[in-house]
Amino acid sequence: MARYLWRRILSGILTMFFVTTVLYILLSLLQGAAPGTSGLPPLLRYGAWLRDALRGNLGTSERYGAPVGEIIAQRFGPSAVLAGSGLLLAVLLGLPVGVMAAYRPGSAWDRLSSVFALAGFTTPRFILCIASIYLFSFRLRLTPAMGMHSVGNASFGDLLHHLILPSAVIAVSVMGYLIKQTRSACLEVFQEEYLKTARAKGLSELEVVVRHGLRAALAPILTQMILEIPEIVGVSAITEKIFGWPGIGTLMIDAIRNRDAPLIMGETLTVAAVVLTANILLDIAYVLLDPRAAQS
Repeated sequence: MARYLWRRILSGILTMFFVTTVLYILLSLLQGAAPGTSGLPPLLRYGAWLRDALRGNLGTSERYGAPVGEIIAQRFGPSAVLAGSGLLLAVLLGLPVGVMAAYRPGSAWDRLSSVFALAGFTTPRFILCIASIYLFSFRLRLTPAMGMHSVGNASFGDLLHHLILPSAVIAVSVMGYLIKQTRSACLEVFQEEYLKTARAKGLSELEVVVRHGLRAALAPILTQMILEIPEIVGVSAITEKIFGWPGIGTLMIDAIRNRDAPLIMGETLTVAAVVLTANILLDIAYVLLDPRAAQS
């Protein structure tokens, strides 16, 4: 397992290096907009930037005039809260829906969940955001339309009130793929003979489905969740901007608009590191569920 994880870590580091290198070259082509020590060839400038980044120095934002690391640190918490709550909501709702669809294939519930899943991953994210704001904020007036807190109110309850709608948008965007994969994985497992044996031993239907069926299907479901991490990052960025959520996604869009090269590079490196860490954690869970994966 250790060897498998080291391979995954090395692969992730090489990917991060490739992404930052390509991005640095592109920024260099924009009239020398790339960060780093001036007066050097682009390759040497990139080396100087990478050396400083590995030491924890991501440079100074041209827009805000503050250290990039400090700006990102201020925005990281709100992004983690939004993306984390959206993913948690997607798992809590998507898994049961997918399991029930697989348990009764061809039923009205199965067809309805398939329609919902299809709508979830085909509807453009910005349309989903705008439609939810119009319906729940302007028409029904159930949730705030913008921001993370009300003016002068930083309570936990106020945060939850502002969090409901954007986290639900992220959850709907992710649930479509999760429902589809859960249904497919469980449908295959539910045909296995050992589930019939479990029923013959007198186990309740809930124990058979959850304890034996869902547990055996978790490995491919985790694989889908690993593939969904970049999707979650992208959806979070769009959602943050439209809802005025003060996170890394909003910061990245503003940095690109203002051509703030040090901030763009710092955020790219940070997001890549977060995606790599999340992939490694899910890889660990995958190997624990299916040790044969470590041998591949």
